[in-house]
Amino acid sequence: MRFLHTMLRVGNLERSIAFYTKVLGMRVLRQRDVPDGKYTLAFVGYGEESGNTVLELTYNYGVEKYDLGSAFGHLAIEVPDAAKACDMARNGGGKVTREAGPVKFGTTVIAFVEDPDGYKIEFIERKPQ
Repeated sequence: MRFLHTMLRVGNLERSIAFYTKVLGMRVLRQRDVPDGKYTLAFVGYGEESGNTVLELTYNYGVEKYDLGSAFGHLAIEVPDAAKACDMARNGGGKVTREAGPVKFGTTVIAFVEDPDGYKIEFIERKPQ
């Protein structure tokens, strides 16, 4: 078994693709419009789906906003420098909700940002070895 993808419903597919590609450095792996089903899918990630977990962005025609609820936590992305990742996200339209700093009761440096739909993304700093 292998973890394939996580799906997020988005209110504006182009805006979300721009955030995940231009701000977070992912690339669009594939996209599919399904007019009969009234939705469009875009799969983005850091590597091919055959060997990497990716993110499925789902746009349902005519739905611009979702209630995110209280059960979903966040996505986590490894970065070499959490402060720089926050700056990139902020400059690209992301909202920094926790600046880079050590996790409470630990030493790992983390930060949190929100994408344009309000999904939280944790940056976990891992220095190159």
